Amino acid sequence: MRILLVEDDAILSEGIARALRAENFVVDVADNGEDGGHLGSTERYDAAVLDLGLPVRDGVSVLREWRETGRDLPVLILTARDGWSEKVAGFKAGADDYLTKPFRMEEVVMRLRALVRRAAGHAATRIACGALTFDAQLGTFELDGLPVKLTGLEWRVLSALILRREVVIERAELIERVYEGDADPDSNSIEVIIGRLRRKIGPEMIETVRSRGYRLTTGTS
Repeated sequence: MRILLVEDDAILSEGIARALRAENFVVDVADNGEDGGHLGSTERYDAAVLDLGLPVRDGVSVLREWRETGRDLPVLILTARDGWSEKVAGFKAGADDYLTKPFRMEEVVMRLRALVRRAAGHAATRIACGALTFDAQLGTFELDGLPVKLTGLEWRVLSALILRREVVIERAELIERVYEGDADPDSNSIEVIIGRLRRKIGPEMIETVRSRGYRLTTGTS
């Protein structure tokens, strides 16, 4: 899951990014509205965390432009502005959720997971594909009822696949969801991760679609 974090408080931004990365999110960070707006308009994200009181350009105008130009990524507003009028302005601009400071990092994580899950079309927190089950709220996988132990990179790939089960996800998109912007992965890195996942959940469950990407399937014909 790839998240855009737009927050100008350096200490808070570092803390949020650290907490999200500890939960296997890929995080891109911007410290002003201009840069954050540009990233949200040009890059592909599963969700955004957006402060309102940003330098250069405020968060409401950034969000409004995203919506007016058709960007539908889920947005969690994170701000010290707790007045009702500020909340109304945020929701009218297109926010999906709103969290005021101070807050617990665990709540940010849980709210983002819920936003990403619902944006992928899943109402229930538990998502199944054959014998594989993903608890999208806790971020855990089970195979035939038993926990599946995954590395961070494996978790990122498998969560992307199960949130869009039976849909082909292009290799380039998986790379975006696994590695942060300054990473320089090997050319066959995704193939290596896919190979490890097949050994853990069964080779028949991840299908290679030539010249396109990969699809998570039930593994039954």
